[in-house]
Amino acid sequence: MRIRIDYTTAYDYSQAASSVVQLLRVQPRGGWDQHVARWRVDVDADGSLRAGTDVFGNATHLFTASSPVTRLTISVTGEVDTDEAHGAVRGFLEPLPPAMFLRTTDLTTADPAITAFAHDQPQDDILDTLHALNLAINARMVFDADATGTGTDAVTAFAQARGVCQDYTHVFCAAARILGVPARYVSGHYVRPEAQPAGHAWAEALVPDLGWVGFDPTNGISITPAHVRVAVGLDYLDAAPVRGARRGGGVETMHVAVSAVDTGAVSRQSQHQGQA
Repeated sequence: MRIRIDYTTAYDYSQAASSVVQLLRVQPRGGWDQHVARWRVDVDADGSLRAGTDVFGNATHLFTASSPVTRLTISVTGEVDTDEAHGAVRGFLEPLPPAMFLRTTDLTTADPAITAFAHDQPQDDILDTLHALNLAINARMVFDADATGTGTDAVTAFAQARGVCQDYTHVFCAAARILGVPARYVSGHYVRPEAQPAGHAWAEALVPDLGWVGFDPTNGISITPAHVRVAVGLDYLDAAPVRGARRGGGVETMHVAVSAVDTGAVSRQSQHQGQA
């Protein structure tokens, strides 16, 4: 696929906000089966925008406003070519050892219910176990955008069996880590026919002799060429597209619009030759 992504986050403040700082993880990196054809990040307020890389290997941009703002819009646009990899994830920057992704966080700690759920899955083969876990989470939980927030943890989402892609992914990571499988949170985009109120999230788990494999429990599938991988971390907070701080500003209103559209299949032969 060649996927065009347009992503806008707009902030309105009831009073002028000073010292606005935003850390953006919105630019994907290339891998064996994901090539960034073009990408652009714009902020409509005066200030500095510095590119960098975080501890997980994610591309970052740090925006610091140079004067008070009452409105701030972050616009991202670009095109990414993807190939079929049957769920495998290869060729991305890996600065951390896999064991790092066995660590739990406040958002991905497993309780006895998640632990029992994880051990209820077939245990003969790790890959089969992870596929079963992916399907079981999809079958158990109901997608409900009003049921949870960005601070909802895996235990809460699992207990109420409702949530959004973030919650499905936190439950998957918590369960996989209980089984001794390194697992990480992925933020990105998934091609859908309609405009989206947010990006997408899924998980990657480490399978012996195979490497990292992507699982999308929200849709009950492995990752496909319709998935564009942007950032990874231990949980949502590590991979969130935008995190920031400000001084003042009064009441903040945020609006997000996302579009990820397949603009047509493209040939990757020449691109692979150019990278050889």
